[in-house]
Amino acid sequence: MLYTERAELILQQLKLQSTVKVGELSNMLSVSVDTVRRDLKAMEQSGLIRCVRGGACLPESMASFLNFTGREIVNSDLKRQACRKALEFIKNGDVIALNSGTTNTILSQELINIDKNITVVTNNYAAIDVLMQSPSIKLIAIGGNIDMLERSSYGTVCENEFGKYYPDIAFLSVNAVNYNDAFTDFRYGEIGVMQLLARTSKKVIAVMDSSKLGKCSKKRALEKDEVDLLITDNNVSDEICEKYKENGILIL
Repeated sequence: MLYTERAELILQQLKLQSTVKVGELSNMLSVSVDTVRRDLKAMEQSGLIRCVRGGACLPESMASFLNFTGREIVNSDLKRQACRKALEFIKNGDVIALNSGTTNTILSQELINIDKNITVVTNNYAAIDVLMQSPSIKLIAIGGNIDMLERSSYGTVCENEFGKYYPDIAFLSVNAVNYNDAFTDFRYGEIGVMQLLARTSKKVIAVMDSSKLGKCSKKRALEKDEVDLLITDNNVSDEICEKYKENGILIL
C-alpha cells in the first residue's frame, strides 16, 4: 500500500473518531509502527492532521469532520470487529447493499481490503468516499434527498432507485435492538431504505456493536423475522446469544 493510500485511510478513520492511535493504525494498515509514525509526521507537515502523544487528531481547521450526525463516534474498535466478521459472508461476484451509518462506513474500509470482485450499491456517501479507492469494487451510488449530517441520501427517489436492485446481501447499520421491540432507529428517513432492502435482498444481515443490544430507539425499523442474522463483536456472552435466539434473533 502506497503512502497516499495509507494517508487516505488515516483521514477516513479520523472522520469516524476524534483521535487515532499509532498501534491501532499499524494493525489496520498492516504496516509497522515506525511506518505509521513517519506517515503521521508527513501528514502533519502537509497540514492534514495534528500529531499528539501516541497518535493523531484532525487540526482545528478540519474540526467539522469530527461530527457524524452531530454525535461523537464511539466503539469504533468494536464496530470494526463486527465488520470483519461480516466479510466472511461475501462471495466473489456478490452484489452488496449498504445503508447509511457509521458501522457501514467502517465496513467499507474493510471491504476495500478483500480480494474479491463485488458490486456495492449504497446511499452512504461516507462509505462511497472509501470504496472509490478499490479497483475491484463496482460502485453504484444511490441519489435522492441529501442528509448532510448522516452524509447519505434518502426519500422517494432514493428508495425507487434502490428498488431496482436485488442484492445478494444487505448489510444494515441499525441503531438499536432488543428481542421485545426488534430493530429500532432514530433516523426516520433511513427506515424506509432499511425496510426496502430487507424485502429485496436475498440475505439480510444487521451489523452493530454490542452496546446497541438491549436498547430501544425512536421507531421500529425492522421486525425480527426480517433480519436473517445479527453480527456483533465478541463482547456478548453465550447466554445472551441463546436468549436472543430463543426470541427469534440469531447472533454471531
